[in-house]
Amino acid sequence: MSVWDDLVGQDRVVEQLQAAARAARASVLAGRGGAGPQPGANASLMTHAWLFTGPPGAGQTTAARAFAAALQCSSPDLELGGTPGCGFCDGCHTVLSGSHADVKYVRTDGLSIGVGDMRDLVLRASSYPTGGRWSVILVDAAHRLTEAAANALLKGVEEPSPRTVWLLCAPSVQDVLPTIRSRCRLLVLRTPPAEAVADMLVRRDGVEPGTARVAALAGQGDIERARRLAVDDQARARRADVLRIPLDVADLGGCLMAAQRLVDTAKADAEALAETQDAKETGDLRAAYGALEGSRAPRGMAGAVKELEKRQKSRATRTRRETLGTALNDLLGFYRDVLAVQFGATGELANEDQRAAVGKVAAAGVPEQTLRRIEAVLDCRRALDRNVDPLLAVEAMTVALRAG
Repeated sequence: MSVWDDLVGQDRVVEQLQAAARAARASVLAGRGGAGPQPGANASLMTHAWLFTGPPGAGQTTAARAFAAALQCSSPDLELGGTPGCGFCDGCHTVLSGSHADVKYVRTDGLSIGVGDMRDLVLRASSYPTGGRWSVILVDAAHRLTEAAANALLKGVEEPSPRTVWLLCAPSVQDVLPTIRSRCRLLVLRTPPAEAVADMLVRRDGVEPGTARVAALAGQGDIERARRLAVDDQARARRADVLRIPLDVADLGGCLMAAQRLVDTAKADAEALAETQDAKETGDLRAAYGALEGSRAPRGMAGAVKELEKRQKSRATRTRRETLGTALNDLLGFYRDVLAVQFGATGELANEDQRAAVGKVAAAGVPEQTLRRIEAVLDCRRALDRNVDPLLAVEAMTVALRAG
């Protein structure tokens, strides 16, 4: 199994990355590796900075990680013309496991990536790789960079160090500073077809084909979402609860109850994560400072605890937003199915397992109402992005769903 196998439905992107990895290896073998990949999106097959974009769950980070592994691949088959990214050699294995010394993987559980972290990365990027052929820095969720952090990243990207490759992942080109994206080669991943996602669930996760098909359709192109729906009973139950909302908003009381239920679920997710992670992180921090239970905190520990609590609070906020975002995506998919039925579509629905409910809502309204309801869900998403109180935003949405 190669590093490319988890890229579902992205044949064109895989071909481009494989060609770039072959060009990078040829450059090193020819003795030109010291100069490093040159800036500019069209300079060569291999360049110093890449921007991976695409719809949620399409696999931007998976593609970037596979490319990083291919750049470090040390398979003996390469001497015979094999494709970088075998998945079995030490280079591939350590990159995929997150332990390769020359591949730095940057992500945040919180709402943003700060300037301090990015300055450290730019400094690290100025050095040569210690063991691999390239020093690779993979920034997941590059759209979460603060303005100061983005400006720090720009310095590293516009003045590339020899043998350093930047891999940035973001939902869209517009989510990255123009000055940064102009120095990157853009790769746009497409929404993977349901057939390909279902096949992966059967092949990789041992999911029964019928269940895999339903989960792939419900995932709407989001591979991780489809996997959770296929293997996690709780994820399926929560989706079913969300998709009851269009039937529960017949009166004002139902609207408010549905909104409260949705927000309570998001809060419970954040609290569950806090129970498992926050206590462990706090315990690890105390152990690092040598603080005994019940004893006075050592010098310097108070500041570290305050910073940790700030990160934990940010992570809880992000968890709540992501839970609500998943619910809103499910609602959007439901109403798109309603619209399709109202216009007489006869094909398979994204929510095929909810066809009866879709049909009931479709028969009770007209396409104009459905479009207004879709806009209400989008308005809720925009309100959450503006930090509107979640309960107020969701209540406004459910009331608008009732009004149509």
